[in-house]
Amino acid sequence: MRKNIDIDEKLLTKLKILSAFEDMSVKALMEKAVRFFVEYKEKERFNALSNEEKEDIGLLLLMQQADRDDRVSRDDVMKALEE
Repeated sequence: MRKNIDIDEKLLTKLKILSAFEDMSVKALMEKAVRFFVEYKEKERFNALSNEEKEDIGLLLLMQQADRDDRVSRDDVMKALEE
């Protein structure tokens, strides 16, 4: 997807200098910076969750990985609950 954005000339100059130091294009540097920022914000938001909310997210992720076609009989569930 291609989007045009307006960037301040001073910031663009700094981006060009950084891209030369990093040996990558300005576009690649901006993509890396945006990716880093998004990951940072996700971690920040996750760390702000309570332990119970973190457990809920963990359970949700496990449930998403489960095989939906795998079936267990009612008796097996009851035996597991008794243990």
